[in-house]
Parts: sequence; C-alpha cells; structure tokens
Amino acid sequence: MRNLLFQDLALMSVASCAAGAVLGVPFAWMTWQLFRLLIVDSEEMKLSFDPQAMLFAFAFSLFVILMLFAMGARFIRRTNIIDIVNESRRSEPIHAVPRWYGWAGILIMAAGAFLGYETPSFFVRKLHWYAPEGLSAIAYTPVFVGLYMVLLHTVVNGWGRGKNRYQHIISTSMMKFQGRQTVRNMLVITVLIAGGYFGAFYTPMLGTGAIMAYDQRPVDYAYHFRNDQDIPDEAEVRRMAEEEQVTITDWTAQPMVRLAVDGTEHVEQDTGFGITWSEKYREILASDLFLSESAWNALTGDDLDLPSGTVAAVFDQYGSANGMMGNDVTLVTNYVTGVQLPVTSREEVLKNDILFGRRVLDDGDYAMLAEGLPADWQETVVFFQVENDADTYVFAKRLFNEIVDRSGPEVELVDAWDPVRRDLDIQEQGFYSYDPAEFSGISETGLEGIDYDKRDSSSFRLYWQYMPQFRVLDKADFVRTTAVFLMLFIFIAIVCLAAVIVIAYTRCMTIALLNRQVYDDLRHLGASRTYLRHAVRGQVSRVFFVPILVGTVSIFGLYMMIMYFNGSPLGYTPNELAGMAVCLVLVAVCSFLLYLVYRKTLKKVCTTLNI
Repeated sequence: MRNLLFQDLALMSVASCAAGAVLGVPFAWMTWQLFRLLIVDSEEMKLSFDPQAMLFAFAFSLFVILMLFAMGARFIRRTNIIDIVNESRRSEPIHAVPRWYGWAGILIMAAGAFLGYETPSFFVRKLHWYAPEGLSAIAYTPVFVGLYMVLLHTVVNGWGRGKNRYQHIISTSMMKFQGRQTVRNMLVITVLIAGGYFGAFYTPMLGTGAIMAYDQRPVDYAYHFRNDQDIPDEAEVRRMAEEEQVTITDWTAQPMVRLAVDGTEHVEQDTGFGITWSEKYREILASDLFLSESAWNALTGDDLDLPSGTVAAVFDQYGSANGMMGNDVTLVTNYVTGVQLPVTSREEVLKNDILFGRRVLDDGDYAMLAEGLPADWQETVVFFQVENDADTYVFAKRLFNEIVDRSGPEVELVDAWDPVRRDLDIQEQGFYSYDPAEFSGISETGLEGIDYDKRDSSSFRLYWQYMPQFRVLDKADFVRTTAVFLMLFIFIAIVCLAAVIVIAYTRCMTIALLNRQVYDDLRHLGASRTYLRHAVRGQVSRVFFVPILVGTVSIFGLYMMIMYFNGSPLGYTPNELAGMAVCLVLVAVCSFLLYLVYRKTLKKVCTTLNI
C-alpha cells in the first residue's frame, strides 16, 4: 500500500510541479506581451528571465513534493486498509459552534486589521523601535482567526434563520461531512480573493487619483531649474510654441533659493532584535527650497502677507504633508554664508500641488538670506498657460526633451538628493546614498539612478529632481510612466483570481464525487431532480460565494481603513473616493466573471451526478 501511494504521489507531484514550472514561463511571457500589445509598449517593458527564478521554482516544487510524501507517510501509519476503502464515506468530525460564532469572527477580523495596521506605528512612535521584518505581521493573526471562525460558522450553521434554513438541511449536512477540508479550501480561496483584489485595486486607485490630480493643477505647464543651467528662456519657449502652433496665454517666472533648515533626526542603533532610535536636534538638518511672498503671490494669484520672522510651509491641495515634510522649522540658515534667521512656522499651511514641499518667507527675510548664494543654490520656477492644452502634446514633448538635453550632469539627480544632507552624511559615514556614484542599477535605496538617455523610463519620470510638470504630457504618458508597476499588480491579480477559479472548481468537483452515493440514495428515496439540484446549488454556492464575499468585503474595508488613517488630517480625499468608486466597478466586473464560472461549475457538477 505504501509503495502504491508513493508511486501515485511521485507521478502526480513531479509531473504537476514540472508542468507548472515549465508552463509558467510561456504564461508570463504571453501575459506580458499581451499587456505590451494592448496597453503600452516601452523599452523598460522588455521581459527577461533570471535563471535564479527557476531555482526558486525548483526549490518550491521540491518543498511541495517532500511535504506530500511526509503527509502520505503519516496517512499510511495512522490508517488501516478498511478506512482507506471507506474514505469516501468517512466523516471529518467538525464540532458544532454557537450561532454568535460568525458575528464574533467578523468583529475579530476588524479588530485584527486595525491592530495589524497600527502596530508598526505604535512601535515607532511610542517605543522608538523599528521591529524586525515580519514581527509586525504577527499582529494580523486575529484576522485569520476571525476569518476561520466566519467560514466555520458558515459551514456548520449557515446564515439563514427561521424555516428557510431547513430548505438547505441536506446540503448543509453534506458540507459538514467534509467540513474540515471544505473550511480549509474556503480559507485559501478567501485569502487569494483578497490578494487578487489588493493587486487589482492598485491600478484604478493610482490611475484615477493621478488623472484627477493632473486636471486639478492650477497651471498647464510648470518647471523649475537650477540657475547654473542653460535652460530655454521665455523667448526660446515662445519661439518653440509658435513653431508648433501653440499659443502661450500667460507666463510667470520667479526665483527660488535653497536654504538649510533645522529639525530633529532619528539616531538609530541596531540592537540585534530590531533598531531603536532617539531624537537629536540639529541646527542644520537638511535643505528646502524657499520662495518670497511676492514670488508666491505672482505664481498663485494669492495675496499673502507674512510677518517678518515667519515661514509658511506649502502642503498639497488638501492640506496634507503626505509624510514628506513638517511645519516645525524654527531656524533658517544660508548654508554658504552662514547667516541665520530664527523663525516661527505659520500655523495655517499654504496649499498647492505643484509647489508642494516648498516654504515661503517674508520678502525682506528672503532677500537677507538669499544674499551671497551662488547660482547652484538658486533656482527659477516657471508657470505658463496655453490655449487648447489637450492639443499641445507635440510641443510639450519637444520642450521636455529640450530641457533634458540642456541639463548638465551636475543636475542628473534623484529628487531626494540634498546638498546639505550630503555634506552631513559624508562627514559622518563617508558616503551619501543619493549621489549618482552610489547608484549602480538598483541601489539599496530602492531607486534607479537617473539617466538622461532613459528619459522615458518610470524611474526618470517619477524621480528626476527637475522633472517638468506638463499636464498634457503627464496625462498622455501616464500609463507608460507607471507601466511596470501596473503590470506587476495586474499580473498578481490574474494569478490570484486564476488560482481561485481552479481551487473552487476542484473543490466542488471533489464534493460531487464524494457525495455521488448520497445523491443516488436520495434519488432512490424519491427526491426530485429539482430538489437534488437545489441541494447541489447550496453546496457549490457556499464554496464560491462565501469566500468571494468575505474576501472582497474584507480587502475593500482594509483599503478604506488605510486611506482614512493615511490622510493628514484623517479622512478621504475626493481623488481617493473616486478611485474606490472605480474599484467597485472592477469588483462588479470580476464578480460577474466569477459568477459565470460558478454557473459553469454548477452545470458540470450536476452532469457528474446525473441530475
């Protein structure tokens, strides 16, 4: 018996794993090429296969095979021949649970999601501790406990009340017959549904928010440059516009300067079990770009009048810093001359998406602090409008290329590069992570190095410090810019949803085969075809609909919770709500496709049972 079992396991496991590993390559290639054909094609969208990927596939396959053999050996040791013969009639004991079990599970899931989300922040804020990777994930354990309780309640009790629940007494009893295995399968399906939608939601959330943000920009064209660069001036830009038959209706160019600011930094210490940190105040911590109040008014049309000794921070249009900056500057320093100015941060922040991250000073304070700064510490920001913005793509592309071509290697920098921070890091640790010399391919920072020859790549468009903001260009090239990220998450969604279909279909067919004799007995007892179909539908629908419903609602709720608590202040932005509305449409489409699979599976099960 042991030899027969191991022969079957060897045949099925080795053949399945080998087929999966081999077929995975053409599947990935076909999916990738289809994306390139139908959505976007770019140089960085070329698919390459790393031989190490096959090693991972081999290692995972070996793990699966070994586990199957271990489970088979355990099964043989604990089971006699009579039990094996009667396996199809053997009941998996599943204990009765109270009817409040399901609702308690829902509450535990919600509490676990909140606990898991807040635990890392609690460690950082309250304990000054960056926990080891994976430790914070333990806080999500209640989610899976609650999920198991919900699914167990569904199989044992169902959610029906009153006399209607007795209509499903046969299907419910047969579900209990293979209860443990059914609950495990439903648990896997639920997790896969949640994972699939987590990946699928990325695209509409990113796309909807980005498109709305582009439309909400106060100006059509905006760019800034360092004053030591030979960037096209107004006359050149207008000449290019005229050549491309574009009419510029407004033009504003204003100066900016880079000044050092004070603040607190985290001093980290590796404890061997995570990293602890303490706060250390520095009079010179980093640098920010500063505008005068006159420049701000000219660019935005505001009538700002700041008192001397006051600095105003510019947040996004919703008044959020997005974790990128604070409103707590107390000292501003000319890093070149050493002139300092104690300041008070204006409590009411300014709001502008294009000028996000800048700070504004009183005219007199600005003039004093800007004095003596060389050209590489001064910048110019340009805003201008055009007629028929949507028809100016050719001009936008030409101006973009002109700006890049005339930018020198000294500004071939990621947006995180900071000359003040660079000096401090070199003094203390001997290198600066964001220097171009520190980048080779993908650096430890997770960002690709900036390369003028790859100006259409995602890394360049998203991270170049002097990337222009041209509405028509950004909207038209959005998919190209984010193609790699979109493809990655779409691929994850496809794999997860495909796995859901396979597991749900397989489980339903298994239930049909195991219960074939039961349905034959019911038929001999006089059960009508309609009644038998009703019983089958009760089983198949639970396998499909319960995990899909629970997984969909759970991940949607998790998304809503994350967006709410990520806001500063707390809440939702119109862009986020619009993105979630698109996600609901996506859920409707996917649910319809899964419903078609359910109907097909139900028909197949009925055919197998001859009903």
